[in-house]
Amino acid sequence: MEKLTHKTMEDFAKSCGVSRPTLSKFFDDPTSVKPATRALIEAALRASDYQPNLYARNLNRKRTRNIGILVPALTDPFYAEMVNRLELRLRDEGYWPIVISSHGLPELEVEAVSTMLSLKVAGAIAAPLGQKSDPRAFEKLTQNVPLVYFDTYIEGNTPFIGNNNHQSVATIVEYLCRSGEPPVYFDIPHVNHNSPERLASYIATMEASGHEHKVIKTIAPYTWDFERVGYEQMDAMLKAGKLSFKTILCANDRLAFGVMAAAFAHGLKIGRKKGDDLRIAAHDDHPLSRYTCPPLTTMAQDFASMTASSVDTLLTLLGDTDAPVRMIASKVSLDGTLVMRQSA
Repeated sequence: MEKLTHKTMEDFAKSCGVSRPTLSKFFDDPTSVKPATRALIEAALRASDYQPNLYARNLNRKRTRNIGILVPALTDPFYAEMVNRLELRLRDEGYWPIVISSHGLPELEVEAVSTMLSLKVAGAIAAPLGQKSDPRAFEKLTQNVPLVYFDTYIEGNTPFIGNNNHQSVATIVEYLCRSGEPPVYFDIPHVNHNSPERLASYIATMEASGHEHKVIKTIAPYTWDFERVGYEQMDAMLKAGKLSFKTILCANDRLAFGVMAAAFAHGLKIGRKKGDDLRIAAHDDHPLSRYTCPPLTTMAQDFASMTASSVDTLLTLLGDTDAPVRMIASKVSLDGTLVMRQSA
């Protein structure tokens, strides 16, 4: 049987025999209308091809059920994993996530903030670029909607949930010193606050344990292309015969992917077994890290807690929980977990 066609909510409401406001209430919350009315509308929906234009309805409200999610790069496995978790959790809470990537470009980040404001999002969860961000854009966002930062932040009083870089880097440095030659630290462009914090923790931990710290400084300008940076710089060092160490701690897993690829291209064997040429470890436990060859030893960020804390904090700011706003912590630092695999 061919389904009935209705182009507008008014048409569909008329065919149901209910008012447009009643139909709108049903689409907001089916339990808000009488059981008999709900049954009538549900039967009409089954017999019709009508789908409410939730996007248009949201734009007509002062407050929508949309939540903006802003990240620097969706191609980064860390942000891809976080977006996946945030989307599912927000959907479970009855919100519609709108994901935007700035692609590592400050002008696109400003545009993304403006887009979220034009869409009248109820709130936002953002990992800003950091060093290249325009604080004025985020200040305007916080003046209009509740905002929570994750992974990195813009200075100010906006709630932030991120990794405890001091604890996590210290943990993996101590492990590497305990299990073999102390590590040399391979740095990345300092795109946000995580990079200098990790470097500082490496230096402090090495000094505290009585070891000399050695840093391979990045020669790359501002970029989010960490795999390429790792490969090209490692390749250049190997060609120049400048590799005088056997353990490398990379600032993050993406950098390590490039370093490992360059080492393999030069015939080096990576691992922690006797006879292996080089140990390589990193930080973040990206979803792909377990599938490198060999699997990458790394510090795992707490994806689950970062997701839960970010969403819970935003829901509190939105008034969707019983927790009072005054109980929100301005900064939550989550400890990492050492994941020992075959690379180090």
